[in-house]
Amino acid sequence: MTVLGDGFRLAVGTLTVLPVPPPRRVSGAEAAVAMVSAPIAVLPVAAAAAATAWAGDLIALPPLVIATLTVAVLGLATGGLHLDGLADTVDGLATHGTRARRLEVMRRGDVGPSGAAALLLVLSAEVGALAALVAQGGPVTVVILAVVVSRAALAPACMRGFPAARSDGLGSTVVGAVPPLAAALVVVVTTVLATLVAGSGGLLGVAVAAGAVVAVLLVCRRKLGGSTGDVLGACVEIAFAAFLVAQVSALPAI
Repeated sequence: MTVLGDGFRLAVGTLTVLPVPPPRRVSGAEAAVAMVSAPIAVLPVAAAAAATAWAGDLIALPPLVIATLTVAVLGLATGGLHLDGLADTVDGLATHGTRARRLEVMRRGDVGPSGAAALLLVLSAEVGALAALVAQGGPVTVVILAVVVSRAALAPACMRGFPAARSDGLGSTVVGAVPPLAAALVVVVTTVLATLVAGSGGLLGVAVAAGAVVAVLLVCRRKLGGSTGDVLGACVEIAFAAFLVAQVSALPAI
């Protein structure tokens, strides 16, 4: 139970701004629990974002305003962690030179032009897609599903066999920590849940999000030598956007 408790606290403390006691121990076992339980750990974040969308719809705010506020709440509730990871990852990938040079750019944390452009494009995709979905009704379900699916990407992204790009930092602890069977179970459960809730649109969303995450990881392995905490954040943010865009593509033609 100590491993489970520490792992879950690690997930909540890392992926949300909720105040929780720090884990007493952080090793591969706790890291694996944290990544596998990520979709559950962020349910309060999903609830806050969904409540924002519901309240905005209730008082008849324009869909674009509702979408913007919802995405803003998500960013605040996660401390901007994934957005920061996205910007740092893109800045690193856009840097010319060696892998060490790219990783050093990512470590600095200041946002360069490539990272800023990536933030603008991904946030625009999230807000635009969510606004289209709000206009069609049912934003609460879509928001919760998108948050859960995007965080479920962490388990397969941290599966054993995928290397860490550096030996220090939290990323080095969680990358490669998840057993393949546990990662597969997370993917299957998430796919079934999304399909039950959203039908073929949910299945399409999971598939598109998974494809986007795989693409990010393959590029990072080639250019960085593996994954980092920033890369995992980028995977979450891109999976979230990809799921929402897929839901829009699944809307019936008017």
